[in-house]
Amino acid sequence: MIGKISGRIDYRGEDHVLIDVRGVGYLVYCSDRVLASLPGPGEAVALYTDLLVREDILQLFGFPTLVEKEWHRLLMSVQGVGAKASLAILGALGPDGVSRAIALGDWNAVKAARGIGPKTAQRVVNELKDKAPTVMAMAGRAPASADADAVIEEIAPTAPPKPAAAPVPSSGAAQAEALSALTNLGYAPGEAAGAVAEAAGADPQAETPALIRAALRLLAPKG
Repeated sequence: MIGKISGRIDYRGEDHVLIDVRGVGYLVYCSDRVLASLPGPGEAVALYTDLLVREDILQLFGFPTLVEKEWHRLLMSVQGVGAKASLAILGALGPDGVSRAIALGDWNAVKAARGIGPKTAQRVVNELKDKAPTVMAMAGRAPASADADAVIEEIAPTAPPKPAAAPVPSSGAAQAEALSALTNLGYAPGEAAGAVAEAAGADPQAETPALIRAALRLLAPKG
């Protein structure tokens, strides 16, 4: 199983990139959103990958984070959702958007992806709603992204080092921390995930303490 590709982009197609890894070219298919975020030809890139094996084909699919890769694998476990449909959903919503839509049962958001009908969207939400908390929690443990800087250091070790950037908490990590706090307070993972997803949707830039406060207000008994 090929789980990660690190190299330099040789060329970019409409739905894939060719990554040169020390003279070996790997064709990696990506969503529109991921393709738009990648650097140009000749630049270093690192992607987590999932290998699709069939009788007549071997295809690699690339993702900037392990959380997005995990959602791809889960989406493909749903009847009627293949690799193309999974990439369409992830391309339209992103991993945080998929987590939020499934945690909230918002199948209309899933249906907004190209080629996804209402029945398929409802099936995605129904079959994966119990798994959303697990993937949301994974965002707090997994690396934020594949490390392209390591590629640069390996290929060109004499290049001057980049100045270290100040760490910026990702929204996925903040949601994972808030979810962990709520479950530690005794809330069921499903209801905690729904509240955190709703709070994050209202304020995408919120950090962990703000998310926890907002989620607790949503979980408080009404009336």
